[in-house]
Amino acid sequence: MRTCKNEDSKFYCSYICFQGNAIKTYKYNVLTFLPLNLYEQFKRAANLYFLCLLILQIIPQISTLPWYTTLVPLVLVLGITAIKDLVDDLARHRMDKEINNRRCDVLLNGRFEETRWMNLQVGDVADILLLSSSNPNSLCYVETAELDGVISCFVSFSALILCEEPNNRLDKFMGTMIWDSQSYALDLDNMLLRGCKIRNTDVCHGLVIFAGNDTKIMRNGGKTRFKRTRIDILMNYMVYTIFALLVLLCAGLAIGHTYWYESIGSKAWYLYDGLGYSSSYRGFLSFWGYIIILNTMVPISLYVSVEVIRLGQSKFINWDLQMYYADKDTAAKARTTTLNEQLGQIEYIFSDKTGTLTQNIMAFKKCTITGRTYGETNHHHFIHFTFSLIFTQPVDFSWNKYADKKFQFEDHFLVSCIRSKKDPQIHEFFKLLSLCHTVMVEHKGDELVYQAASPDEGALVTAACNFGYVFLSRTQDTITILEMDHEETYEMLALLDFNSDRKRMSIILRFPDGKIRLYCKGADTVIYQRLDANSKNIETTQEALDIFANETLRTLCLCYKDISQAEFDAWSQKHQAASVSMGNREEALDTVYEEIEENLLHFLVSVQNEILYEKKKKRRRLRLKKLRKRFTNSTNPPDSNQPVDDWEKEKRQEDFVDMACECSAVICCRVTPKQKANVVSLVKRYKKAVTLSIGDGANDVNMIKTADIGVGISGQEGMQAVMSSDYAFAQFRYLQRLLLVHGRWSYIRMCKFLRYFFYKNFAFTLVHFWFSFFNGFSSQTAYEDWFITLYNVCYSSLPVLLVGLLDQDVNDKLSLRFPKLYLPGQQGSLFNYKNFFISLFHGIFTSLMIFFIPYGAFLQTMGQDGEAPSDYQSFAVVAASSLIITISLNTSYWTFVNFFAVIGSIAIYFGVMFDIHSAGIHVILPTTFTFTGAASNALRQPYLWLTIILTVGICLLPVICIQFLYQTIWPSVGDKVRSLKNPAFQRGGRSRRSAYAFSHSSGYADLIASGRSIRQRPRVRPELPESIREVPQADNI
Repeated sequence: MRTCKNEDSKFYCSYICFQGNAIKTYKYNVLTFLPLNLYEQFKRAANLYFLCLLILQIIPQISTLPWYTTLVPLVLVLGITAIKDLVDDLARHRMDKEINNRRCDVLLNGRFEETRWMNLQVGDVADILLLSSSNPNSLCYVETAELDGVISCFVSFSALILCEEPNNRLDKFMGTMIWDSQSYALDLDNMLLRGCKIRNTDVCHGLVIFAGNDTKIMRNGGKTRFKRTRIDILMNYMVYTIFALLVLLCAGLAIGHTYWYESIGSKAWYLYDGLGYSSSYRGFLSFWGYIIILNTMVPISLYVSVEVIRLGQSKFINWDLQMYYADKDTAAKARTTTLNEQLGQIEYIFSDKTGTLTQNIMAFKKCTITGRTYGETNHHHFIHFTFSLIFTQPVDFSWNKYADKKFQFEDHFLVSCIRSKKDPQIHEFFKLLSLCHTVMVEHKGDELVYQAASPDEGALVTAACNFGYVFLSRTQDTITILEMDHEETYEMLALLDFNSDRKRMSIILRFPDGKIRLYCKGADTVIYQRLDANSKNIETTQEALDIFANETLRTLCLCYKDISQAEFDAWSQKHQAASVSMGNREEALDTVYEEIEENLLHFLVSVQNEILYEKKKKRRRLRLKKLRKRFTNSTNPPDSNQPVDDWEKEKRQEDFVDMACECSAVICCRVTPKQKANVVSLVKRYKKAVTLSIGDGANDVNMIKTADIGVGISGQEGMQAVMSSDYAFAQFRYLQRLLLVHGRWSYIRMCKFLRYFFYKNFAFTLVHFWFSFFNGFSSQTAYEDWFITLYNVCYSSLPVLLVGLLDQDVNDKLSLRFPKLYLPGQQGSLFNYKNFFISLFHGIFTSLMIFFIPYGAFLQTMGQDGEAPSDYQSFAVVAASSLIITISLNTSYWTFVNFFAVIGSIAIYFGVMFDIHSAGIHVILPTTFTFTGAASNALRQPYLWLTIILTVGICLLPVICIQFLYQTIWPSVGDKVRSLKNPAFQRGGRSRRSAYAFSHSSGYADLIASGRSIRQRPRVRPELPESIREVPQADNI
């Protein structure tokens, strides 16, 4: 039990040791940035591995490469990552400073004083009990938009509070207020929950009940989880695989050196070094030497390249104008740069409904009163008019000064019936709409602003206002409305509020003439059960309900009955006793409500339309075989049939997931935020699937954090979901483009990049392996030292980065038209261990060609100047040049940018190579730059240029042939879509040429002679294969 007082708050808070209110989300400060950031970066196995290599290169006995060959790439990788982390942390510093320095008023020593947010002793503004407000009737309207997308009204007062312990139940609160030695029951209606917004109230004073992490919304928030993509996990395993292969290769080469030195090296006098090492020890040193030489098999620049690509992909999402919502000036926002390719692998979507799938905006469309339907412009009631013209223009409500100008209604007949005042049931219908609600009203000049607890109530009260029944004001005991031309005030005797179990609300009013009447509105299923047997128009109204339901309209049934004074007095006593009950209060009130809501008469129906974010046809595009939707709503299920042990619980959970995944869509009703997250966790646990959650309110935060990808919608429901999300935009319909275009492209690009990256590193590194068979396994390099240093960070980085940033198989329009293009991402077929080993064998083949073609060309050759070009340095230049050109040209998507990158990379290579091979730089650093004149000497020989061209051609030809065969014999879905976009030339097709010789065909003589029909059969359009059948287009696209 928690006790809260509004006396001596400073002493009370200090005594129980409440935490401070300052928040801290940043990770570094000036002193800790460098050591902490380096510590975090060296927790990555690759970075730590290269640090160990750098240390090994300092040891003279095993150093086979200069120290700078590892230091330069390592410093670049660490520096780029550190700059990125610094920029992110500076943004967190700014956000923390802004929040902590907000101004607020706090009651100290009997008066309010201004202070900073971080100086509050109890915590931030949190769950409080409302004590008083600036409203003269002590009413405070609260919008819980950031809480759960729904709006509620609260009426309350003050004192010493005894209440429940902190919990995560958003729909319940139990407490007792002790005031003037009397106890009063408190419930959720007396609470202002954290995340609420105060409306139509200038000032309110409250007593903090729960603060900080004890608030209900924080209890539902869940922990922030570190999210990693499947490709991240797989990439790490592949790096471990590469390291294992590296160790095996180095061990094999070390054994080879041991036997070579034992049989050949120790017997060659010209190889004597005077060290006296044994063969085994030399083999041991050779192992570490090859670890240094072949270290590029474990790519040092892989992780930083992945980060650059992800950053670029995130910018493409941010810059996409087709995901920009102009009405609210809101662009799509990638709030993380680590999950982009995961967007192309989503298998299950979990979506909130209200405010997410729909705009949570209602519009009054039709109504049925005493069996007659109004709101259809072509309805049969127009036959009563003396003219035959059908009104198609909206009704002019200019006669009503309170009418909402945005309200649209086209049935002029209903307006004429209302203004004629001839039908009393129409009068009661709109009077019920203007009286039976919990709407609050603000007067802004001559304009009325309605604040409703739900969009339904707002739409109904606005409709009644437009038709002349204007809700003007309310107090705790009265409601005042304007009935066409005169004002009436009704005494409110009781308000039987709506909840998800009752599915209805009622109000009991005393009319000015003393008559007592109960008005009720609710779902047809509960209203039908409470109708009097003598009610009229039940069958015709049911027919109207069926028609409205088929039109996907939301329906609401209205009814009323008169109550005698004696009947009300007896019921009022029961109601008073139930309302102050401390045990089973809700059940007691429901029983009392049931008693009065019986034998209702005068059955009426109102319908309204919920405005969707998009057409149904458009949403159907996401309905793939494995891409299923899960819709969730926010209420609470009853606890029943609890499992007896953990095994039964586990079995039920598994059965639930299996059954749900057999459906194309599942609706989870009455679930708490934590239960939403639990459903996501179950699917992740038992299906091992990639999940996405999307929502717009704070009650969706836990679900968003639990899913592999969290998407927040920035709309009417606040920014809580957005702040916890990985991606954010303004409307649900943008999810289609996020997944089918950006997600798919990001996945394809990342997969191609990784395959390309591993291939180019294998092709580069394994040349050392083949060279070792010709140098006695002596750890000698096949390339120049500076080429090894600059290969990954300079020479080959740009083409492979542009593959990861710009490559695409089809454009965005085709990606949307053919959603089955998304399936490879769900199946993970573009990057797995099969693709990894294909890249490995491709790299082995390329390295063989890079080494052995120049090696064969250099044997027994003579240059045009009579000198043999077959020296080690010339061989290294030819092999390196062949490798760079081969790697640069190995791309399948050519644009101006790609072409510029390929030519630029080759130009940079030759420019840098000629510089570091020049005599001038050799004079400055003679021990560092030892290939003086090698490039100019080798590349002036036409024979060697032909060798380079031959090597590049042989390396690329098999790739081109295999790609052609695959596209011809085993085409992918993307290949089929591209073939539809660019159809091949077909004979017999129509031509615009008019020349007779080209247009005229053979006559019909043979047909006439044979008697066969000469009528040409219509040309039949070939059916698209089922595997690439496009989705039907919506009419408004």
